[in-house]
Formats: sequence, structure tokens, C-alpha cells
Amino acid sequence: MRIQFLQHVPFEGPAGIGDWAVRKGHSIETTHLFEDRGLPDQGSFDWLVVMGGPMGVHDLIDHPWLGREKLLVNETIRAGKTVVGVCLGAQLIADALGARVYRNGHKEIGWLPIELTEQGRTSGPFTFLPSRLEVFHWHGDTFDLPENAVHLARSDGCEHQAFLYDGRVLGLQFHLESTPASVADLVSNCSDEITPGSYVQNAERMLSAADEDYERINQALFGILDRLSGKGSR
Repeated sequence: MRIQFLQHVPFEGPAGIGDWAVRKGHSIETTHLFEDRGLPDQGSFDWLVVMGGPMGVHDLIDHPWLGREKLLVNETIRAGKTVVGVCLGAQLIADALGARVYRNGHKEIGWLPIELTEQGRTSGPFTFLPSRLEVFHWHGDTFDLPENAVHLARSDGCEHQAFLYDGRVLGLQFHLESTPASVADLVSNCSDEITPGSYVQNAERMLSAADEDYERINQALFGILDRLSGKGSR
């Protein structure tokens, strides 16, 4: 399988999703949108994975390539391919599906729990997960649930944490792909976003996560991607 990553900033790469792809023997290509050198051809990939970034979906003046990226995401969904979005990537998918994307009432930054919805527990790629799972977050925006999408997970700070559309388009507001290096990169490059809040942890707490914490979320990610690709247990 050919997987195309869309990367918005140098410090938010494929991380654990790339690890999964390598283990499964899939080919990987990454388009660095921040270099603004064009977008991949629709025929060059089977999966599109849209990563996170500190910009918002409406920041077209500062990042004019966002408009072209939105068209690619929309075209890929309409082409019937699998699309996975993480954080900003999930917001771009929601936007492509006609849902509103806007500032959330709270920032969520750090190791905080999500809860599966009833639909998340009983159908789709989350059914093997515990009903409550601590994951890594770094976001200030959110989205309305796209029409005909299945709401998979929520949290106290953000109602729409994950959704599945048409069984093949997955939006994850949180970061299951995180590794110690990727979290350190976020803390280093986005420290100005760490401001006091009900769902914001300090840098020391975020960086003190144990190897077991990363293993737990990465295993959750691998299981989700296996099921999305039809290779996991149903």
C-alpha cells in the first residue's frame, strides 16, 4: 500500500504512523507543505494521512497552500480512498466534509483522558480499546461532527475527539502517534501555547511521561490503523 503524508511544519512528522507503515511494509512518501513545492498526484497514493500543525484551517493568508490542500483532501475523500487526519488534519477533514471548524472553549495540551462514545464502543475501529484512555493532546480548535459521520470519542474539554466517515475517513483530534521525540519537539517549538488552563499541563509534566505511556498509545494507534486497513480483528 502507498501512503502519502501531508506535513505542515518540520516538527510534526509521521512519528508513530510512520512506524506502523514501515512495520507493515507499506511505501511512504511525505509532502512538506511548508516548502510549498506542490501537492502529490491523486494517482500516486492509496492512503492520505494529514498531520497536525499550529496553524488553523482558516489561515489561508499566512499559508496559501492550505487552500490547495483542502481541495486535495476533498478530492481524495470523493475518490473513495482512506484518509486519516490528526489534530489539524482532522479539522481539515471536517472542513472538507462541510462541518464548522472553530476555536474550542478550552485548550487541551498534555496527557489527558478521552472516553469512547456508545458508537465508539460498539462499532468501527475503536471497539478493542478501553472505554477510557489517557492520550496526548495539543490543540485549541475543534469542529462540529460532519454530517453522516460516526462520533467515536469525546473528552471533558472537547466533545468531538474522533469520528469516522464512510468507514474509511478517520479524524483524530488527539495524538496517538506521539513519541518522546515528537512531544519534545512540540514543547520546544510551541512553548508559547502552554498557558494556564483547566486542561493544560506544564512542560515538565508532559515530558515526564514514561515509555509505557507511549507504548500504550502507539499500540492503540496500530490497532486502529490495522482495523481501518482491514487487517485487524473486527
